[in-house]
Formats: sequence, C-alpha cells, structure tokens
Amino acid sequence: MSDDSFIREVNEEIRRDQAQALWDRFGPAILGLAILVVLGTAAVVGYRYWDETRANRSGDAFSQALKLASDGKNDEAIAAFDQLEKDGYGAYPLLARMRAATVKADKGEVDAAVKDFDEVAADTAIPAGIRDMARLRAALLLVDRGSFADVSSRVEALTADTNPLRHAAREALGLAAWKEGKSQDALKLFDQIASDDGAPRNSRQRAQLMSELIRGSGSAS
Repeated sequence: MSDDSFIREVNEEIRRDQAQALWDRFGPAILGLAILVVLGTAAVVGYRYWDETRANRSGDAFSQALKLASDGKNDEAIAAFDQLEKDGYGAYPLLARMRAATVKADKGEVDAAVKDFDEVAADTAIPAGIRDMARLRAALLLVDRGSFADVSSRVEALTADTNPLRHAAREALGLAAWKEGKSQDALKLFDQIASDDGAPRNSRQRAQLMSELIRGSGSAS
C-alpha cells in the first residue's frame, strides 16, 4: 500500500469517527427537532383545514339564512340567524346578529330591531366601526318612530367631519329634526351634506332637494 493510500484511509477513518462522534452528541437533538418540524407542519395544515371547514360551514349557513329572508320566510330566517349567532365561526355570528335585526325591521318588529342594534352598539367586544353602523341603523329606524332626541343620542357623534358615516348620520338627524319642526337645524344638516364633496352623489341630491323644500316652505326663515 502506498503512503498516499494509507493517508487517505486514515483520513477517511478519522472523518467516520468524527461523524459518529457528532451523531452520538447531536443526533438525538437533530432527530427530535426534525420530529417537531414534521409535527408542527402537520398541526398547521390540520388547523388550516379545520379553520376553513368551520368557516365554509358557517358561510353556507349564512347564505341559506339570507335566502330564507329574500324568500319572505322571515321567521325561519331569524331562527337560522339566531342559531348561527350561537354556533357560527369567525365573523358570521356578528353578521347573523346584525342581519337578524334587519329582518325583524322588515317584518315590522321595529322596536325589537332597534333593541338588537342598540345591544350591538353597546358591546365593547365588537369593533368600533360595526358598533357605529349599528347606531346608524337604529337611528334610521327611529326617524319615523322615535323623536329627534332618540335619533340624536345614537348618531350625533357620527356627524363629525372625519367620520366616514357622517353623511348618513347627518341625513338621519336632519330628517328627524325636520319631522319635529326643527327646520333651522335640519337645513344646516342638509346644507352640510350638499356642500360635502366627499358625500355620495345620491346623498347630495337628496340633501339639495330637502334644503330647497325647507327654504320653499318658509319654515327656516
């Protein structure tokens, strides 16, 4: 055997010994880490499947409840929304809660609908934007059935210049003011909407018509 061959064999033997020593020292840890990675990946995949399955199931139930409502089966729709509020997943319980109140209003149960919207608005666990929307929905229902004070207590804070719901809030408050004979207050609110470039065109058009109506009646002079 040549010296070079002997040296190569010695080097290979040393490398094998070093590799074995490394495995003896770190092998169990590496194996454990690999198992953890596999288990973690399986857990993530399993959770995603479980999450998507629950969300899809709730989405299907919500669609079915909407179909019942659109078919005029209000009692069945409300029952379906109530069930979804109890056992739904993700955002669907809240959506069901809001939609059930809308169906009650469509059914003529305005007081019950206002109560439901007020409860959503008072629930601090719900995002602020949804709570504001519930306040607005209650106020719009109360334009015809409540007083100016009822409407104002719900949407006055929403009429600020920076609030994205200000146009609808001002319109509801303006209608309530006009209904109660507060023509100057109503005119001011409708003029705010009409002059707001950020307001939807249909809102500005309605506001302009109401302003013209109030001025034409002479009640705001």
